[in-house]
Amino acid sequence: MSYKLTFLGTGTSHGIPVIGCKCATCTSLNPKNKRYRSSVLFCKNNKNLLIDTTPEFRLQALRANICELDGVLYTHTHADHLNGIDDLRVFTRYKSLPIYGSELTIEHIESRFEYVLEDYEQTLTSIPHLYSNVLEPYKKYNIAGFEVTPLVIYHGELPIFGYRIFDIAYLTDTNNIPEKTMEYLKDLDLLVLVALQHRVHLTHFNKKSAIAMAKKIGAKKTLFTHIAHGLEHERDNADLPDNMALAYDTMELEFEEK
Repeated sequence: MSYKLTFLGTGTSHGIPVIGCKCATCTSLNPKNKRYRSSVLFCKNNKNLLIDTTPEFRLQALRANICELDGVLYTHTHADHLNGIDDLRVFTRYKSLPIYGSELTIEHIESRFEYVLEDYEQTLTSIPHLYSNVLEPYKKYNIAGFEVTPLVIYHGELPIFGYRIFDIAYLTDTNNIPEKTMEYLKDLDLLVLVALQHRVHLTHFNKKSAIAMAKKIGAKKTLFTHIAHGLEHERDNADLPDNMALAYDTMELEFEEK
């Protein structure tokens, strides 16, 4: 059975164009340089699994014509990955929606967005109705028909989750992949990995270190995401290895479940 991966957003925390910036990327007319904050959608057999709710989630959902969701995986709770959570309410008019993440992630959501959880005292239809699920790292789960394995990666000093879904790994906001996680990154059809910019960064792989890590992992294909405005799509795509490329918003790929 086939499944589809859609890039809803490929940008860093500022989004592209950056407010007030007049650089070549931010003023580009190339749609591949227009980047919402990073998020992806997996689709299989009329089931939809989302990773992260960015501040543009409403716009991403409209653009991708998302009409139903069956679950949301969270990598971590920085604003660019979480703060669109309220727009999940349209998907919970007739049912509660499960959300998933690490223990720390779920604790933060329960603290910062208490009103979205199903045991909250209000039952208004104008708020999301979600129920939280803590995932254990390296344990394989079946979520809405998707084979999901949460993987620990480090965002600077902060442990967050990447995910292996079937033979795709989604690893954003990281500059350190521990050896145990590397064991779960073998035989990938696709690696999706952060490549923030040219300059070295304290909490994200830059382009050079992302390429080196992608070579070490050895996926059949690597697509880079969480891209800042220092990378211009055509220019910085041109010198990548043959099996690597910059992802872009609305990019879709189809795979066969093995």
